[in-house]
Amino acid sequence: MNRQLSLEFVRVTEQAAIRSGRLMGRGDKEGADQLAVDGMHAQFALTPISGTVVIGEGEMDEAPMLYIGEHVGAGGEEVDIAVDPVEGTNLVAKGQDGAIAVLAIAPKGCLLHAPDMYMEKICVGPRGKGRIDINASVTENLRRVAEGMDRDVSDLTVVVLDRERHEKIIRECREAGARIRLITDGDVAPAVECGIEGSGIHMVIGSGGAPEGVLAAVGLKCLGGDMQARLLPHNHEEITRLHEMGIDDPSRVLTLDDLVKGDDCIFSATAITECNLLRGLRYFGGGCRTSTMLLRYKTGTVRFIDTIHRFGEEKPAVKL
Repeated sequence: MNRQLSLEFVRVTEQAAIRSGRLMGRGDKEGADQLAVDGMHAQFALTPISGTVVIGEGEMDEAPMLYIGEHVGAGGEEVDIAVDPVEGTNLVAKGQDGAIAVLAIAPKGCLLHAPDMYMEKICVGPRGKGRIDINASVTENLRRVAEGMDRDVSDLTVVVLDRERHEKIIRECREAGARIRLITDGDVAPAVECGIEGSGIHMVIGSGGAPEGVLAAVGLKCLGGDMQARLLPHNHEEITRLHEMGIDDPSRVLTLDDLVKGDDCIFSATAITECNLLRGLRYFGGGCRTSTMLLRYKTGTVRFIDTIHRFGEEKPAVKL
């Protein structure tokens, strides 16, 4: 994928965020998600790619747009697309921090077609690469990552979704001496932040959505981080779906290269509400200001893009 396409993908997440953000704090998570889908879909129609949605809003009979298998784009290079128009719909509805519009792009056939089920994950940055083992204890993983970062376990901050199923993980982190940041929703942003020096996040661990796991994997690959995962089917229907995808062993450990193959992928995330490294949307009379993180694996670039959008026929003066 040529680098000129990168900014086109930024426009896609920007439009999703701008539309969704109008409902921040309004208690309407379905409405916020639909607005984001509308904005993302409309911008994809102007983007010079031939894309196939491999992770999206659901199956064709569940979602009219950005459904799995939908072809989007104005024509061009064939790519796989993973999207979450609003990662953290509850966060937008409640006006809480951490909501983003996010997408990941890779050449055709390079993204895992993750089904909508739970996935066990462990994510770290570049200095933890090669040191994690999803089959090892939380304590052992913390020790290994701390050693790779030349610090004590007590210096690490671990992000965990605040769920009853994670009680054992939380307890073990605390007993090992690590600091914990519990989040209510949205584990893609903190997983990617593991790969950015100075973010204050060193590990994300626990189970969450498998589609979100693939999005996080693309971001981490762009940043030189590491991730291991394992799908967690809960019933026969989910196991059957895995077999149809070619995954015969549900207990198989998935590496970063299993989740996203090859040497070319792009990740774009635009903040809807305030995030650790990105500012939330700021609307003003006749316009809006957005904050986006753009990552590209092939060039190793990490770009933070601050953009002012002016709406309507009469363009008002830019407000900083």
